[in-house]
Amino acid sequence: MNTVIELLKSHRSIRKFTSDPIPQEIVEELIQAGQCAATSSFIQACTVIQITEPAIREKLCEAAAGQLYVKESPVFLLFCADMQRHQLACDMHDADMLSGFTEQFLTASLDCGLFAQNVIIAAESLGLGGCYIGAIRNKIAEVDQLIVLPDKVYPVFGMCLGYPAQDPETKPRLPLEVVLKQENYDNGGDRRLISAYDERVREYYRTRTGGTKDNSWSEQISDMLVKEARPHMLPFLQSKGFILK
Repeated sequence: MNTVIELLKSHRSIRKFTSDPIPQEIVEELIQAGQCAATSSFIQACTVIQITEPAIREKLCEAAAGQLYVKESPVFLLFCADMQRHQLACDMHDADMLSGFTEQFLTASLDCGLFAQNVIIAAESLGLGGCYIGAIRNKIAEVDQLIVLPDKVYPVFGMCLGYPAQDPETKPRLPLEVVLKQENYDNGGDRRLISAYDERVREYYRTRTGGTKDNSWSEQISDMLVKEARPHMLPFLQSKGFILK
């Protein structure tokens, strides 16, 4: 196994950080690494906002279900899907931009995901750790107003970065046979494989929490998917000019 694959397979979410600052030149190197990710049709539709103001970090923490590392991590980045600069590009050439298409929402959002994954992999290669903060979408309209985002821009997720002050185990992933299919979608053996995987996840949680959490993967998923999943997202995205057609 080469060092890149080894790094990728050793990923853990880090939520406790030392007080050591990350030099700004490293942050900028990480963002440049993110820019080198694949981008659909060269649209480059991701904008990253680095938040350092304590008062804003405090409000972001509140919006993200009180996750303290949002305000305590040395670096907090907000990844935004951005079609505003494309409006500018069209204006520069007196072209009428056709916007609001679902495909544009997908490509801009995927651009953010690809960009951010490059950032966190680059950070881990330097001995840093981090975690994604999807919970900013719990109160996405408040986050949007707090950061003063224009139309055609929406916050996809945040990211905390810093030097790790914890060393958690890697979380076991689904069996390869469940996610890698050959020629067609044959899931005939998936129930058996997931049942065995459930026990691995249950043991992981028992070990990590000292026995206070005793969930399997399928239990966790079934509990999650019987609840509404941020139904406010659709009207919010439409208010920002996304998913209109």
